Formats: sequence, structure tokens, C-alpha cells
Amino acid sequence: MVNIEIDWPPETDLAVKEEMFAAELARGQELARAGQLRRLWRIPGRWANWSLYEVADATELHNALTSLPLWPWMTVQVHALADHPNDPRQLGITVERGQ
Repeated sequence: MVNIEIDWPPETDLAVKEEMFAAELARGQELARAGQLRRLWRIPGRWANWSLYEVADATELHNALTSLPLWPWMTVQVHALADHPNDPRQLGITVERGQ
């Protein structure tokens, strides 16, 4: 699980910003298609997200994160996750929303 905050320099030209964000979108989609980026959630009201990566090890995660075009403006926190024996998904427990 990765938490990313973007600290974009406000004085940057709008065209450069649009180009960088388009490149970020494309690279994120590449990581998703490669099976590394599994989920992505926006934090409302901030340039930040939580993402779930599935990678072999910390080096593969580092390589994926540093390949993102916005890497130089990111503050990244990585939270390693391990399987839990009481995970509802692992136990096959599903509940319809609203119940």
C-alpha cells in the first residue's frame, strides 16, 4: 500500500503541467496493464492518492514508483502488507453494500 502526495511547483507553466500529468496518466496505465498497480484511490481535496501495488519485492516497487513522471515532486510512504488469516476475502465472506 503506497501513499503519494504531489507537491507541484505553482510557478510551472500550465503547458508543462498538462504534459507531465498526461505522461503520468499513461505511465500509470502501463503499470496497471503490467499487473503492478492493482488499485488507486484519490484523496478528495488534495493532490494525493493511496495505491495498491502487487510486486515481487521492494526493488520492483521502487523501480515502478521512480518510473512515474511526477516522481521528483512526490512524497511517498510505503506500507508493506501481509496476508491475514481472518481476511474476509480469503475466507470467502462477501456482504452486499447497504446491509
